[in-house]
Amino acid sequence: MSKRSILVLSDGTTFEGEALGARGTTLGEAVFSTCMTGYQEMLTDPSFAGQLLTMTYPLIGNYGVAPQDFESRGVQVAGFIIKHLCEHHSNWRAVGSLDEFLAGHGVVGIKGIDTRKLTKHLRTSGVMMGMISTEATPSELLKTIEESPDYGLIDFVRRVSVDKPYVWQGQPASDAAVSADGAQRHIALVDFGVKYNIMRNLAGLGYKVTVYPCDYPADAILETDPDGIVFSPGPGDPARLDYAIENVKKCIGRKPIMGICLGHQLLGHAFGSTTFKLKFGHRGGNHPVKDLNSGRVYITSQNHGYAVDPEGLKGSGMEVAHVNLNDGTVEGMRHTELPIFSVQYHPEASPGPTDSGYLFRRFIDSLE
Repeated sequence: MSKRSILVLSDGTTFEGEALGARGTTLGEAVFSTCMTGYQEMLTDPSFAGQLLTMTYPLIGNYGVAPQDFESRGVQVAGFIIKHLCEHHSNWRAVGSLDEFLAGHGVVGIKGIDTRKLTKHLRTSGVMMGMISTEATPSELLKTIEESPDYGLIDFVRRVSVDKPYVWQGQPASDAAVSADGAQRHIALVDFGVKYNIMRNLAGLGYKVTVYPCDYPADAILETDPDGIVFSPGPGDPARLDYAIENVKKCIGRKPIMGICLGHQLLGHAFGSTTFKLKFGHRGGNHPVKDLNSGRVYITSQNHGYAVDPEGLKGSGMEVAHVNLNDGTVEGMRHTELPIFSVQYHPEASPGPTDSGYLFRRFIDSLE
């Protein structure tokens, strides 16, 4: 028989199910994603660090796990919550099952609960801290939650970023872009919690990509004279990242810049705006976003819990370029004079699957 497991939320709501992955206890912010596939990419996405990820689609694990589907060095979520685990996966690329994968990476999960009920609760009450455990009682878990810091008080970026700079080697840059002196053109990418597919896209367009730690001095990056700078996605509250905001400010006007997700939010702060927390965030592969310039609507992949305040951008030179058609929040910005733009969603994970790939080409055009 499967071992019993429980999920307890900070408001006392409790779900009882069966153990998934590793045995033990884990703490995190309970969130949900509406994606039907891509569970391994989500599990290894650094933007989910410190969170208990709930999958709203009821059947998970049917295609196992594959080495090619990692988006970072390892599993990043604090815990995993699903309705039904497919016991027998079918996929010629798979090297193992989802349950084995979670256990091997020490990830505590829970299966067999009503994820529809949990999702509706989070939509109504907002995301909140929670714990999954195979060993503690609900009252013990609730006491631990009450004594633990809230998700927004922790700098998860420092936990997921690289320790030192490195050149991306995951995909060779075919048809390399070269400068007038024959050297390969070069992009600096600041890692706040980057996904591998961002580097794959940039390298695939012919560019050398050097990845830098989240707190690497901007002056040192600029001394390498990159053709452009990308500020990556990442987890947590951007307002806590003063060191990152200051480095972003130093790059403005020096090089073409592209910001993605957290990188977009940090640009918002750098231009004088603020960010606010969404009630239950945007996490899924079906979010409609309108390009205000062309009027075209894109269906986008998203994973964020904060948004930029558009009022704070007025008079800064940055203007709103994309909006979310579900709630009207800012999904993209562009500078009226400088080669700087950003998007809140994930062009490297477009459900198209290449509908938003033009954004990488737009960035390359700003370099050339």
